[in-house]
Amino acid sequence: MNFFPLYVAGEFIEGDIQLEVINPFNNQLVANTYLAEKKHLEKAIIAGKSVEKEMQLLPSYKKYQILQHIAKLIQENHIKMSELLAAESGKPLKYAKGEIDRAIQTFIVASEEAKRIPTDYFSLDWTAAGEGKEALVKYFPVGLVAGIAPFNFPLNLAVHKIAPAIAAGNPIILKPARSTPLSTLFLAQLVDQTALPKGALSVLPMDRESGNQLVTDMRFKKLSFTGSPEVGWEMKRNAGSKKITLELGGNAGVIVSEHADIDLAIKKSVAGGYAYSGQVCIHVQRIYVQETVFDRFIEKFKSLTAELKAGDPLDESTDISSMIDESNALRVENWVNEAVMSGAKVLFGGKRNGTYFEPTIMTDTTKEMKVCALEIFGPVVSIEKFKTFEEAVALINDSDYGLQAGVFSNNIKEINYAFQHLEVGGVVSNDVPTFRVDHMPYGGVKNSGFGREGVKYAILEMMEPKLLVKDL
Repeated sequence: MNFFPLYVAGEFIEGDIQLEVINPFNNQLVANTYLAEKKHLEKAIIAGKSVEKEMQLLPSYKKYQILQHIAKLIQENHIKMSELLAAESGKPLKYAKGEIDRAIQTFIVASEEAKRIPTDYFSLDWTAAGEGKEALVKYFPVGLVAGIAPFNFPLNLAVHKIAPAIAAGNPIILKPARSTPLSTLFLAQLVDQTALPKGALSVLPMDRESGNQLVTDMRFKKLSFTGSPEVGWEMKRNAGSKKITLELGGNAGVIVSEHADIDLAIKKSVAGGYAYSGQVCIHVQRIYVQETVFDRFIEKFKSLTAELKAGDPLDESTDISSMIDESNALRVENWVNEAVMSGAKVLFGGKRNGTYFEPTIMTDTTKEMKVCALEIFGPVVSIEKFKTFEEAVALINDSDYGLQAGVFSNNIKEINYAFQHLEVGGVVSNDVPTFRVDHMPYGGVKNSGFGREGVKYAILEMMEPKLLVKDL
């Protein structure tokens, strides 16, 4: 497919401004699409508003059938979608296939959750004023949703907005990243084959100026954004009274205790550090290893990192490939070089070739260095030692971010201490912070975000509770 049309209110439309989507590995054209203009967005908004009531009244069994149908169509197009996603994003095919699997699962989970929208009943006679009365709380869809998805999981993070919106009974307009819009536009072609009311979904790649209307236009009742903290918090300031969910990433930390299965911790941490060149919100960035096992950890970590195969993302055997573009690879290179100038050491990697940056291991880093303080969003891991477990928890917390953390220990007291004291949205025991399944609550504290995704939790973020008080 050479051209992917825009999906505007149930219609496939060509635009006036062509957008070339380039494979970051070989710089070859993957396909063309279009940048939506304000006229396209306006049409999508009007259509979305026009089907709000129809979506609100859509019975659960119909939402279930629609979501199940979408999952089935993705499964039938699994190979095609995996290869398209790998080509547009530079994501190794093995990880692209996993993302398609997760998108299927996200729609399946949403189909089940569509049947479980909560309703609460309770008596009001806890006080004399409530005698003879009862209360009912039901959840109603908020209305038109704006979704903004990033490049790194171009399909599944878009699906984490689309599927809950449908399950909640809301129309949604989705803005994919300009660098990776094709897999979501392909998804629109599948959704169009289902019974979803036309106008309930639009998929519009846009420039930032046009996309900003998703934030400021009060006809949208909910904004769900995944991206950088700088952009996300600015959106929150400009979003007015609409509901908002922000997933803003982090610089995820891992603690490896002397009580851990060290080989397991190394294997998991290598995978978590370098999957998709570290371009993952919960990629392993900072590893703190107890000093008694530090040398052993470092040596085997280096050995496993050296075994990673770099190459074409469409090669099944490739473990690590290019970054999304050369400017991001240059940024990572500059941060690493700055850290070295300030006293850090590169134990492995550290070199760039075009859009490819080697899997890199650093040590002797400090919290002030960008490779530790900020979200590097690249294949760079710093490994430092600690003495006491409490010290390690404090090191993880000494950050502006708090998305997820991994803790490797077979000491239940350490696991409980970490859960109690780590300032993050999620603690993963004996696995890396990169772990995520699609029905768990997902989000962070501090600079890592506002609100929660994960299908059930995203559905609730897209609904409003309403109270009915009545006489018995």
